[in-house]
Amino acid sequence: MSRPARNRTDEAAAIQAGADRLLSGTPLRSTSGKLTVTELIIESALRRDVVYEHGNLIDEFKARIKAQHTTPSAMQDLADRYAKAQEDLAIATQALAEERQRNSVLRLAIAELSIELEQARQEIAGTSTINRLPVGRHYTSTPKG
Repeated sequence: MSRPARNRTDEAAAIQAGADRLLSGTPLRSTSGKLTVTELIIESALRRDVVYEHGNLIDEFKARIKAQHTTPSAMQDLADRYAKAQEDLAIATQALAEERQRNSVLRLAIAELSIELEQARQEIAGTSTINRLPVGRHYTSTPKG
């Protein structure tokens, strides 16, 4: 009994389809979905030696992985921190604007109340028949003895 003749075109198509599925995140056979040659072998449903005979497809798969993940992790961390800082800044800017609005309203209220207090003091001073004692002068009673 002899083996059936290999069809290298079908093998290449199976490897290419497996690579496409792994890179798109929709694997059929791979359980982890990791972007490794081992997972490519599982996904293509071919023997390891058969897949390694197609070295050009393996190299292409590795190049596509590298191109897909071109941002270094340190740069990605910085980009994430920058996005978070931008979000925090927007929140702080909104809070500051609201606080300035409240501050403006309170300053107007204080100014109006100060004017009303001064007017009330002037009215009391102008209509009052009560003589005020000077401030700071204390009267004490003398003991009888």
